[in-house]
Amino acid sequence: MRNIRKITRTMELIATARFKKAMDRSLAARDYTKHLANILENIAAVGAEFAHPLLEIRPTKRAAVLVLTGNRGLCGGYNGNVVRQAVALLGQWKSEQVGTHVAVSGKRGITALRFRGVDMAERYTVFEDKPEFAAVAPIGRAYLEAYATGEIDRLDVVYTKFYGIAKQEAVAEMLLPLAPPQATGERPARLASDEYEFLPSAESILEEILPASFMSRLFKCFLDAAVSEQVARMVAMKAATENAGGLIKNLSRQYNRARQSQITGEIMEILGGVEALKQQ
Repeated sequence: MRNIRKITRTMELIATARFKKAMDRSLAARDYTKHLANILENIAAVGAEFAHPLLEIRPTKRAAVLVLTGNRGLCGGYNGNVVRQAVALLGQWKSEQVGTHVAVSGKRGITALRFRGVDMAERYTVFEDKPEFAAVAPIGRAYLEAYATGEIDRLDVVYTKFYGIAKQEAVAEMLLPLAPPQATGERPARLASDEYEFLPSAESILEEILPASFMSRLFKCFLDAAVSEQVARMVAMKAATENAGGLIKNLSRQYNRARQSQITGEIMEILGGVEALKQQ
């Protein structure tokens, strides 16, 4: 039991170290995504008319679902919560007679969805606690092309969203079609036209910013999933370590009581023998 406690304690420390690095990357991506959103809002405030294939909303006949889980277990309900969310979403699309294209990242999710009879078009097992943008980019470009050509009408990513150390939640987030930028109706303190010079026009920048915004949001999903997994593993291993410590304490107490009873019995036998010798 003491060896088990050492193992779980070591895993807790490893998860803590990985969590700190993963959280830094997730927060950096969050800031980048927010900055892109602010640029789009500023362009909307200028009064630009938006027309782009990624903003086109059409009836959903075929939906793509990307499920992000982990390659390993020992992280509490992290993988199970994502799988349940994915199964619920797929059940909804099935009830609405919508075709699905399912891709799963993580060995745990692949195994769980295969057991449930889900047909998976793509499987990814290369993403650990440090997902790289270079590895996510081909996946994002494939979804962009599929949406632009009409192969899919919607993309949902099922993953664990990271709100903070105290809160992570399994969600199904729609990434395509992109929500069009909304003007607030009030002139901001500094418009995009005050900070940027659009050549040839504000609309032309959408050809670069909208795909970049999608790619950053998709990458952030992978980063959130990675940091949430480390948090879940850190919490699970901490609980396992504490439980092992409690079991060690209880077993030690029981052992000491049994040993004490045995010693007491041996002493009584010796005393009984001494008394018997005295009577002879």
